[in-house]
Amino acid sequence: MLLPQPMAHGRLVQRYKRFFADVILDDGQAITAHCPNPGAMLGLNTPGLGAWVSAADGAKRKLPWTLELVEADGALVGINTLHPNRLVAEALAADAIPELSGYAVHRREVRFGEASRVDFLLEHPDRPPCWLEVKNCHLRREGTLAEFPDCVAARSSKHLRELSREVADGARAVQLFVIQRTDCDRFAACADLDPAYAAGLIAASQGGVEVLCYDCDISPEAIRIARRIPWIHAPADAP
Repeated sequence: MLLPQPMAHGRLVQRYKRFFADVILDDGQAITAHCPNPGAMLGLNTPGLGAWVSAADGAKRKLPWTLELVEADGALVGINTLHPNRLVAEALAADAIPELSGYAVHRREVRFGEASRVDFLLEHPDRPPCWLEVKNCHLRREGTLAEFPDCVAARSSKHLRELSREVADGARAVQLFVIQRTDCDRFAACADLDPAYAAGLIAASQGGVEVLCYDCDISPEAIRIARRIPWIHAPADAP
């Protein structure tokens, strides 16, 4: 997936009110950018971090800049939470996720569960439907371990229960974590920040929901889904 161009580099001054980020560009210009991320952004909102922002292409917006990437601990991190679904759509179209290849139709934002919408419904006349939920992951606190969520995620726990019900009804269901970082090679649910979600992910897996984790290759020009990485889910496997 190509990132919007042109991009400009600078330093993060502050991220505040969830959707605002002040950045000093390398040329000295002070800007306020839209931050397309409602989450906690733990470790990614520290003043002084390198930041990449995109400029709106002719759009009349109150904030003409968008925060796209942050440089943390030597890694590029995608903070735009709109990108994972776009990345997955592109990867599905190219059959770049082997576990999800071979479906004739990829439908987006399909109603399911209790007043919810699943990110993708994959269909083929010769196989059961596959309900696919995508989660953005950009938290890293220790070593090369990516974690989700970075705060209590009650809505995400609800999605797990709804995926489990689809499996019970005879369909296939997949929880896919897209790690928008370039410095992680394994994934775990963040049990200390949201124990209910961590327990729910294990329960969903035991009930037949498949858990996939993929990292990304990231540059200021593009992001693409790259490699599958392992899910570390047993207590003995924790770092």
